[in-house]
Amino acid sequence: MTQQCALAAQKENHILGGIKRSVASRSREVILPLYSTLVRPHLEYCVLEYCVHPGDLQYKKDMDLLERVQKRVVKIIRKLEHLSDKDMQKESGLFSLEKRRLWGDLTVGFQYLKGPAGNIGRESIRE
Repeated sequence: MTQQCALAAQKENHILGGIKRSVASRSREVILPLYSTLVRPHLEYCVLEYCVHPGDLQYKKDMDLLERVQKRVVKIIRKLEHLSDKDMQKESGLFSLEKRRLWGDLTVGFQYLKGPAGNIGRESIRE
């Protein structure tokens, strides 16, 4: 695994530990906003920045490491800790980081097609 992803996963695990120790409530309404604000942006950045070769064995190891961080937060939430991984993801409403990467790629592709003026295939209206 790449050093950047390992460091990001370690940092986010520390943040999750702090959330778990300092927040009394284990409800979804409390834990998910904290995760979405404090942890998720770092994981998404790592996925978009460092995981650049889908299909590569290194890429798979990095994605698995980052997905484990996300699974950890779902296990913190009361009533979701005993569900299977797919059921946890479905009940929590969180996308996998792989789907988030694809979403980011689609967004960049759309912005490229849209162009700087925001017109897709439009000619000048004045003409």
